[in-house]
Amino acid sequence: MELLSGDFQRQARVYQIKTEVGLAGEQLRLRLHNAKLIRDRCRNTLTYPNTFVAKEVVNWLIEHKEAADRETAINIMQKFIETNVIHHVCDQYPTFKDAKLFYRFRSDDGTASPNKHSRMVNRSRKIYEKMTAQEDCILQVREYDSRRYRRTFLGNQMLDWMLANRQATTREGAEQICRSMLEFGVIQHVTGLHNFSDSDMVYHFVVNFRRRRKLMEVLVELPEQRQDSPDSPFCLRKLGCELPHGSFVCVLSRPVTMEELLAPGAPYVRRTLSISGDDVGWGFVVRGTGPCHVQAVDPGGPAAYAGLKIRQFIVAVNGVNCLSMTYHNIYKQIVAGPRNLLLEILDPIEL
Repeated sequence: MELLSGDFQRQARVYQIKTEVGLAGEQLRLRLHNAKLIRDRCRNTLTYPNTFVAKEVVNWLIEHKEAADRETAINIMQKFIETNVIHHVCDQYPTFKDAKLFYRFRSDDGTASPNKHSRMVNRSRKIYEKMTAQEDCILQVREYDSRRYRRTFLGNQMLDWMLANRQATTREGAEQICRSMLEFGVIQHVTGLHNFSDSDMVYHFVVNFRRRRKLMEVLVELPEQRQDSPDSPFCLRKLGCELPHGSFVCVLSRPVTMEELLAPGAPYVRRTLSISGDDVGWGFVVRGTGPCHVQAVDPGGPAAYAGLKIRQFIVAVNGVNCLSMTYHNIYKQIVAGPRNLLLEILDPIEL
């Protein structure tokens, strides 16, 4: 059993996020083509094939509830620039501007530079698509250490499948491909601690190539390594536990109004977190009547792993603005959504 170093795990997570951003960008590209926002455009007697207008796309993102406001929409598109998904048609602007400027997807103009990561992602996608299209798909839901994991497979089972489906010519070659998929964050052992091996160890696809992505996911920051030190006065595994309101001692030193949060120069940083709930919940508690704050975080739960901390304020849940909602309504918004929770928060700056 080959254990992975902390640096290896962190780098795989970086590659995983890069993959997710690329997949989200490709889904956006197809949607914009379908909406006829990407087309040949003329300016100053020059024709620019397959371009879109920045301001039109910002409007489209808000109309289709992919962004709560123009600032968020701009940040989403800026992320695509930083990851080489899109660029200004003349490469004149390194930032995305909410203006009548022309931008283009690199996959539409052939300027994307293939590298080892992109080639492995493309190969992994073909393997995943072929595998999930079969009636006797080997991917299953399995329990491991009292947790349920989707899209799982056994190491030796994957190698058998790859040889049977001509994805590799030798067992050693198939194992090397799987190790590369793990290196680039496409698959991992269910604990995230072990390298791939020809064994009955349980692995799973952490990248679901068929999932439709919410574009706000590209703003999710890389969480720091999980720590066990508590960051709350108590630990609750289930969000919204029906405890008497008086049983909470508010963690805020004083009440904070919405005007204070949104004031220019306010000491808060806006962040977006992705929290994958487990069978017990998301592992945090919200309190307040609008704006609401994070009252408690279970140090062993999904929210802590994603980087959520007490005293942060809830701005949006899955793209829905929640600044004026009570904590009861925020709870309803969360449980009505998918298991993978997108949370936009305001993080106090230490002064």
